[in-house]
Amino acid sequence: MSTVFSKIIAGDIPGRIVYQDDTVAAFLTIEPVAYGHTLVVPVEEIDKWTDIPADLWAHMNEVAQNIGRVIVDEFDAERAGYLIAGFEVPHAHIHVFPADDMSGYSLANALRADDTDPAKMDSAAETIREGLKRQAAK
Repeated sequence: MSTVFSKIIAGDIPGRIVYQDDTVAAFLTIEPVAYGHTLVVPVEEIDKWTDIPADLWAHMNEVAQNIGRVIVDEFDAERAGYLIAGFEVPHAHIHVFPADDMSGYSLANALRADDTDPAKMDSAAETIREGLKRQAAK
């Protein structure tokens, strides 16, 4: 059965994708702890991060680190938070988000999808896309 993440990657349902290649995709979560909160996922449906092959895991982390750099630079965040949770969707994913303190590490503090501002979500996605392009150009 296809996960919601696979449906976003395939374009079957809307998603704010900020990065995608043949093996990894990254898109904004619909329930962010802060605008810019991004999920980095393998394209292949793998439930547990501990089951991801080492080379794919390394690539996912490289993508997460690049997004984290953009988040720190573009969202004026003290740090880029990094979290693996993964009970809500059976598709491994890394959360990367702007963090100024530990509150972002509690997903209970996330905005509900209905409480997010679509314009701010679109702007955050575009900011990350543009930041990744600038990084690649260096």
